[in-house]
Amino acid sequence: MPEHLRALVVILLVASVVFFMARRPAADLIAVADFKRRRNLWFTLTLMAFFAHSFWVYAAAATVILLVARRREHNPLALFFMLLFLIPPAMTEIPGFGVINYLFDINHQRVLTLCVLLPAALVLSRQSESVRFGRLLPDKLLLASLVLTSVLALRETTVTDTLRQVLSLYIDVFLPYYVASRGLRELNDFKDAMLAFVLVGFLLALLGVAEYVRHWLLYNALLDALGLQWDMKAYLSRGGSLRASVTTGQAIVLGYVMAVAVGLFLFVQHFVQRPAHRYLGALLLAAGLFAPLSRGPWIGAGVIVVVFIALGRHAVSRLALLALAGVLSIPLLSVMPGGDKILDLLPFIGKVDTENITYRQRLLDNSWIVIQRNPLFGSFDYRSTPEMQSMIQGEGIIDIVNTYVGLALRIGLVGLGLFLGFFACILLGIYRAVRAVSDNADPYRLLGRVLLATLLGILVTIFTVSSITVIPIVYWSIAGLSVAYIQMMRRQAIEEPRQVTTISLQPR
Repeated sequence: MPEHLRALVVILLVASVVFFMARRPAADLIAVADFKRRRNLWFTLTLMAFFAHSFWVYAAAATVILLVARRREHNPLALFFMLLFLIPPAMTEIPGFGVINYLFDINHQRVLTLCVLLPAALVLSRQSESVRFGRLLPDKLLLASLVLTSVLALRETTVTDTLRQVLSLYIDVFLPYYVASRGLRELNDFKDAMLAFVLVGFLLALLGVAEYVRHWLLYNALLDALGLQWDMKAYLSRGGSLRASVTTGQAIVLGYVMAVAVGLFLFVQHFVQRPAHRYLGALLLAAGLFAPLSRGPWIGAGVIVVVFIALGRHAVSRLALLALAGVLSIPLLSVMPGGDKILDLLPFIGKVDTENITYRQRLLDNSWIVIQRNPLFGSFDYRSTPEMQSMIQGEGIIDIVNTYVGLALRIGLVGLGLFLGFFACILLGIYRAVRAVSDNADPYRLLGRVLLATLLGILVTIFTVSSITVIPIVYWSIAGLSVAYIQMMRRQAIEEPRQVTTISLQPR
């Protein structure tokens, strides 16, 4: 049996277990019919991918299936999250048929975006209750960033290639942000979308554990079967163990996705009735967070938990207990079988791959020298500078393992400022909305705490990794969710005084 079909057997087995276990708790948040429809669609597209033996056959079949499924879907973002990590995001070129070199780069994620989010965006843009894009401050900052990136691209490439990059920005940045920020209006919409992300997080977690235990990257053979060439198929190890990646392409990307799933789970689990389901979900996500052996996402997940607790009731005592548990766990691990291996993997404590930390420090130092030469708008040839050439690794690449450094090098401090301003504006809006709700048990306050903590965790994590594969799609989507939350809270603040006035004017 070919390797990709043997992998399919494992994937289907794992997925069947996850979806079977998740059906009951999922029914506490959404309609069972929605759960079944999305689950069946996930199985259908997975089978299609593994039996297509050509990416173009898969893309054509997926397009038809998704366009049909979209008509029955009331929450396009939930469907998008459910299928976002179906297969790895390996790119291939749409041929130009002799007219031009090639039309555009395409992968599963872009097929999904064009079939699900693009029609949803067109519908939302025609609805009177949708806020027109550009009216909100985050919209303006995002638009300015996209325009700046597009204009600066002309320095290094042709007009045709710049147009390709503009189209890529529209698909990968604008559409996820716009649909998330305009498509969710009620609390149930957030439950639906966030549950979809968490469900896929459960699936990635168990598949990641399977890869870690079996020392087998399950989706590598699929790319070969589909005829896709991708550099991100290498087996990476740390401390003698395989670093799982599943469909994300890189171990640190899987860790990043799992950290985001942990954050969203803090909201979803509040509505699950049985404590056993909540504990099992938390343990599964913790295992999934461990399997990639990526320390940056561990720190990001820690930030998410700490910020979430800090915004809740009894914050000081709970944070003290959390700190005490962390301190006591270190000597406990040192005496447990295999505990020394875990300690060696921990950030700031462990001794495994300490050269990665040294590399990141050198990257910051050398990058700052290069940035100072073109501080405002960066440069397109920054990789050819002596400082960056000295960062070439054994694989012959310069790995810009920091999203903020990459932005400053490529589009300067102006571009970096727009990026940071976009997220700072959203974080401030969430914080104000959370502070306006006095009841800690209120689900609207809980949602705000989760979004604020998750977004901060994302911003910390991307300090340790560049925006590769699905990383930007996730943070633009979560930013859109946060904007939708801010708008929902503003509408409530406007409607409540009206309700009070109406009641006071009623005749006695």
